[in-house]
Amino acid sequence: MSDQSGASGNLDPSPVSSSSYTKSVSDFIGIGLLLFLLVLPKLSVLFGAIENYIFPAPYGRFQNLLSSNFLHVLILIFLYSAMSQAWNIIGGYCGQISFGHSVFFGIGAYGAGMSVVKYGMVPWPGVVAGAFAASLIALMISYPCFKLRGHYFAIATFAVVEIFNRMFMVWDWINGALGLDYPIIEEGWKQFIWYDSKVEYYYGALALMTLIFFIVRFLETHRFGYYLRAVREGAEIAESLGVDSTRVKLSAMALSAGITALCGSFFVQYNLRVDPPMVMSLDMSLNFVLITVLGGIGTLWGPFLGALVLIPLQEYTRAWWSGDGLDLIIFGFMIVIVVLKQPQGIQGIVSNMFKTKKRE
Repeated sequence: MSDQSGASGNLDPSPVSSSSYTKSVSDFIGIGLLLFLLVLPKLSVLFGAIENYIFPAPYGRFQNLLSSNFLHVLILIFLYSAMSQAWNIIGGYCGQISFGHSVFFGIGAYGAGMSVVKYGMVPWPGVVAGAFAASLIALMISYPCFKLRGHYFAIATFAVVEIFNRMFMVWDWINGALGLDYPIIEEGWKQFIWYDSKVEYYYGALALMTLIFFIVRFLETHRFGYYLRAVREGAEIAESLGVDSTRVKLSAMALSAGITALCGSFFVQYNLRVDPPMVMSLDMSLNFVLITVLGGIGTLWGPFLGALVLIPLQEYTRAWWSGDGLDLIIFGFMIVIVVLKQPQGIQGIVSNMFKTKKRE
């Protein structure tokens, strides 16, 4: 985390009416996208049945539209969008670049995992406890770390990930490096576990992503959201205007950490296993940052657009080219191009297209 002036670009000089118009269009597109994603599984079944009647298998295309693999990719897109949006609160809107969010992700995963594996309960008490613990630990870590500035704070957050990773690797209460493996238990929403179908996970991930995006959209128009952007543009200037920058940053970190823990809880329920390297690693932390940077840091739709590009790229290149790192090479080139040509990422490209079309 660092005080990054202009993390999402300079202040928008456009008139208020133009900004309101853009947000209205964004909301309209968001609602339309949500409705489409809600009915997508039903539409695929309907179109598949019609097509099967006209073109029997294997000629139909809609019959395998929501295959298990395709659903898996969609679920990961929703999950990583939600994770990156949670990081975007502190890293994008508040301008404090953190590389330690995998710690909060892991705490949420272990919260739900311990509830099911160690205590034989439903995961929900562990989900709540994990979110609360993540927020509390975020406050404890961030208070001294916020005294650091620039890249020094970013280095400190790297160290936090390594500390928690090593601690969880040797902590017997949570099975250490062996991790937690879920037993075979009853399926259903109460346990939030399914073995033969991914459709329920699809709707669960969609609900989680929608909740987090709604929170961020609310923050954009709330007083606290303006405080976040003021701190991002310059903590000293914000202080001179009466904003308690330390309190704002701590509140943003606590909120971001708690939401990230919810994503970790979904992750363990989906994978039915957790161990420290799976969740508390620098690779996982970088996913939070890079997806948001690619899509558009400090923007509402940036995390979704970044995940929409990165996740299919990862999954399909690994399937087609045996995971030889081609996806990382392509993604690296994309990040370089975005940083040099369009700092606001894919969201900036899309916004410029809309502005050009409006002027025409």
